[in-house]
Amino acid sequence: MGRKVHPTGFRLKIIRDWNTRWYAEGERYRDLLHEDFAIREMVRKELPQASISTIEIERFPNQVQVVVWTAKPGIVIGRKGETVKKLRGKLKDLTNKLVKLEVEEITQPDLDARLVAENIAGQLERRISHSRAMKRAVGQAMRQGAQGIRIEAGGRLSGAEMARKEKVWDGRVPRNTLRANIEYGFAEALTTFGRIGIKVWIYKGEVLPQKEATDVYISS
Repeated sequence: MGRKVHPTGFRLKIIRDWNTRWYAEGERYRDLLHEDFAIREMVRKELPQASISTIEIERFPNQVQVVVWTAKPGIVIGRKGETVKKLRGKLKDLTNKLVKLEVEEITQPDLDARLVAENIAGQLERRISHSRAMKRAVGQAMRQGAQGIRIEAGGRLSGAEMARKEKVWDGRVPRNTLRANIEYGFAEALTTFGRIGIKVWIYKGEVLPQKEATDVYISS
């Protein structure tokens, strides 16, 4: 099951929360969903070099709160906050609502699955060997404290006539375990031979349910 289902959606409401938090019904749900897609597309298009991992969206009456998780907050904020002000204005024009934009820093980008996948894709576009890029990413993640990592690359690797898939892994990645804290990321490399897809799973340990504290009364 873990091979067919998205690892984040598989664990929603168990150890993961939604990246988008709001409620709507009928046509309004459809309109807001398309608006979320447009917001994410605009943020990534405006800041292609900012190493953006996750974009969280939360809605309030006449207000949209957008949280951008990035490994390079300086690029997102810009000099004296100019870049973030321009982005906030464009999002306001897109949604016709008040936009609150927050920037959060990712302190360990080597443990973020999407950033690892994008890093490998960038190396493939610069004609670096796929096996070298994948092995380097695995080593860096394990040195940063990951308990396991798995990377798959599929496509015309090294310019081969026939597409194939290669895998590199280290440690353990229990994809079927619901309490396993697994991050998943996907990226595509646009090479002269065609698209190469990169999938990354990073296992960071188990999230155990916390027991509720109970008061104990001792009668004398």
